[in-house]
Amino acid sequence: LVLMSSIPVAAASTAPPKARTGPDLRSSAFYVLDDTDSKVLAARNERVAVPIASITKLMTALVVLEGRQPMDETIAITRDDVRGTPGSSSRLAVGARLTRSDLLHLALMSSENRAAHALCRQFKGGMPACVRAMNAKARALGMKTARFIEATGLSAANVASPEDLAKLVRAAGANPSIRAYSTDPEHTVRVNGQSLEFRNTNLLV
Repeated sequence: LVLMSSIPVAAASTAPPKARTGPDLRSSAFYVLDDTDSKVLAARNERVAVPIASITKLMTALVVLEGRQPMDETIAITRDDVRGTPGSSSRLAVGARLTRSDLLHLALMSSENRAAHALCRQFKGGMPACVRAMNAKARALGMKTARFIEATGLSAANVASPEDLAKLVRAAGANPSIRAYSTDPEHTVRVNGQSLEFRNTNLLV
């Protein structure tokens, strides 16, 4: 690594270099795990629960898939899905009808909030049962700090620690459907006779 500075070399060399105690990250909390042997490479505030935003959708996907409802069943976007995702934009208008599989695909690939909300709304027992299943799954995975109140991640009340999120990500990554949908670069759906193309919101993909 070569560092360039406008400070004269003589002046810069008078002060001893600071010891590097970890990665140069600005995040207030992080957890770097080697997935091959579960070795923790670096961590900061890893047991502190913080809002997890759209990572919530990984838990939504887990419980929807474990609910074993038909993936080819058609679900309509309703006004409840609009009201349940305030402040977020969506190309899925009220009345749009997609299969459960397509909704899951868009929720994971494009972080589609109405899709995630509709999936949880159509869970057996409705939204309350879906959220209960999400919290139960968190306990089953040993996520001691996790708490979910809705399916999209729009609420800051959905929280978990970085250490607990590693448990969620590993469980989600072990599911072939979640792994495929979340890493798909793009996906096209038919809505009211028109083709809508969605792209992955993860720039790494």
